[in-house]
Amino acid sequence: MIDLHTHTTFSDGELIPSELVRRAEVLGYTAIGITDHADYTNIEHIICSVSKAKYLEGILDIRILPGVELTHVPPQKIAQLADLARNLGAEIVVVHGESPVEPVRPGTNRAALEAGVDILAHPGFITLEEAEMARDNDVCLEITSRSGHNITNGHVVQMAIQAGAKMVVDTDAHAPEDLIDSERAIQIAFGAGLTLEEAREIVMHHAIIR
Repeated sequence: MIDLHTHTTFSDGELIPSELVRRAEVLGYTAIGITDHADYTNIEHIICSVSKAKYLEGILDIRILPGVELTHVPPQKIAQLADLARNLGAEIVVVHGESPVEPVRPGTNRAALEAGVDILAHPGFITLEEAEMARDNDVCLEITSRSGHNITNGHVVQMAIQAGAKMVVDTDAHAPEDLIDSERAIQIAFGAGLTLEEAREIVMHHAIIR
């Protein structure tokens, strides 16, 4: 299992990085992205803090990728902030997409795709044109296990299939019970409209981590 969208106490998660990583390791994770919510006000603090979790790689059998989820950032600022995140050492840049359960500013999906971030999280009612942009800019579209955001998983899968865009399954974990194993991840992808073979391929052969 590879999960590149999780949160810790450095934003609104319940676990400190060491506990999050250990719980993920027990569930069979081979890699985890720690991507706390960030904007211009806290991005340096988050990346500096979560990057220190890499000390666990020498002890636990799991790869740790520090990053951020750019959240409710005005679309015209996303590209600049994504570049800053990478310059500060972020290994994964996620953007909080236009989920229908939050007041995300219209244009966020497009701005993230134009910026070429790694993952567009829970992109809601993404358009086919945007999905094609994800394909062209090598941005992964997220199938999420998170309650609320997951109500548009089926639509995201349809658009991604039509466009030929890459997909990933992530948890957007905020609490211990949000973490899942690979079997559950396959069920989520299958339930979103992929064939069982396609679901297994996405979960077991991750589009970002080789």
